[in-house]
Amino acid sequence: MAENPDLDPSDYTVDELEDELAAIDDPDELDAVLAAEQDGKDRKTAKEAIRDRIEKLEDRPEPDDRIEEDASYEVETQTRDKKHVRALKGGEYEDMWVYCETQAGELLDVSKEMLGKARELMDDYNDEYESERVVGVLVGDGEVTDLTDEVLAYGADVAIYHEDPRLERFRHKPYTEIVSDMARGGADPPNWATGNPGTEPTAEWRDYDKPRYFLFPATNNGRDLSAQVQAELDSGLASDCSGLFIEEELVSNPVKTGEPGEKVEFERVLHMKRPDFSGFEYSTILCLDNPGREFHPQGCSVIPGSFDPIEPDYEKEGEVVEHDLHLEDDWFRVAVTDFDRLDEGVDLTGHEVVVALGRGIGDDPTEGIELGLDLVETFDDAAFGLSRGVVTASYDLDGHVAQYVTEERQIGETGQIVQPTLYIAAGISGAVQHKVGMDESDTIVAINTDTDARIRDFSDYFIEGDLFDVLPRLTESVEAGELTMKAEASDD
Repeated sequence: MAENPDLDPSDYTVDELEDELAAIDDPDELDAVLAAEQDGKDRKTAKEAIRDRIEKLEDRPEPDDRIEEDASYEVETQTRDKKHVRALKGGEYEDMWVYCETQAGELLDVSKEMLGKARELMDDYNDEYESERVVGVLVGDGEVTDLTDEVLAYGADVAIYHEDPRLERFRHKPYTEIVSDMARGGADPPNWATGNPGTEPTAEWRDYDKPRYFLFPATNNGRDLSAQVQAELDSGLASDCSGLFIEEELVSNPVKTGEPGEKVEFERVLHMKRPDFSGFEYSTILCLDNPGREFHPQGCSVIPGSFDPIEPDYEKEGEVVEHDLHLEDDWFRVAVTDFDRLDEGVDLTGHEVVVALGRGIGDDPTEGIELGLDLVETFDDAAFGLSRGVVTASYDLDGHVAQYVTEERQIGETGQIVQPTLYIAAGISGAVQHKVGMDESDTIVAINTDTDARIRDFSDYFIEGDLFDVLPRLTESVEAGELTMKAEASDD
């Protein structure tokens, strides 16, 4: 047994130690690490982690000749819920992929927005590094073939599509299998349980193992698909992001560098920004490799409205690729027997003014909605929105206003993102989820009885008062073309 292990467990937390243990395949070395832990900090959870790693090595079947000859893969223990994952050793990753969601035969706006942002990012990337592409992904029935030119026009260099009459509506299992297979290039994924090290990509238009980056829309279907596909590709996901950029990152975390005190510069890192739970800050998520473990694609879901689409260029040339994969009947075992389709959605973006109401309407929800709609009507180009609190509150509303209290009017992280010239927030406290949907507005006016409401901190003007009193006076002022209400200014 080795007396002086290369790994000193006292240098690591238990979580960090588990990652380090994954790189050790010698049981004697692990025995030495266990002895060092017992002589040092003697942590129960650390000793359990070491013993668990020893047991896994002892239970591991002998590799066959095929695995021994294939040097492109490493076996390691991954997270607690995925016992065995094979990570590519020195894998090749290229291009930024964009899943382009469709509805009723048309690209969703968020798909165009992501394509434009991907084009911007990869143009800068190509100036800094070698040339790589934007790849637009389409899945659906026969109508998706008509959208390939539009995907190219909005920024993609390659449009890859899979069409099948059974894919008219989003289906979790087949969509996941198709997009995952696209990303692998037709390669079989490695499988430790069966001793299969996987196969090389077979797609002719590409020669890499997986995409370098992958963007998905943060829609209901996009959130579902993004999590499952990234898991299938043995990578992670940053959800509900609203900011993206690519640059180097200097890292000293020993879990990532492999050595305590060593600093390593990671190149081409996609920085994925999302709002944190404080309501006033953004967290930046990084998908960085561990020693011997490469996390690709670096992936995220993007909140609709976060970026502006580019002007489409329908003269732009690009490559169109038809994806081929046999779809198992079992993937369609859940039948869709009936469905409803909205005649027309509500688009709150692109308006000069947005009037939004929150839980402050609780004393008389019907009157509160009426007052908000009255104010909307006084502007030439205005829209009516709601906070999530109103949408989920199940207020008892009179019929003539109930039609305006729908999920599609929700503004925020799980709703629409708006950037009007004027945003009027009445009775909204300013939770982070709502802030994400409106904090890029040019001018924000908040109306609230609570002077400590969080929305005050990021409003340009704060009116202390009950919306039932303030909204009628604002409506009167707008109709008169001058401010007919008086207010006392505060320096607070």
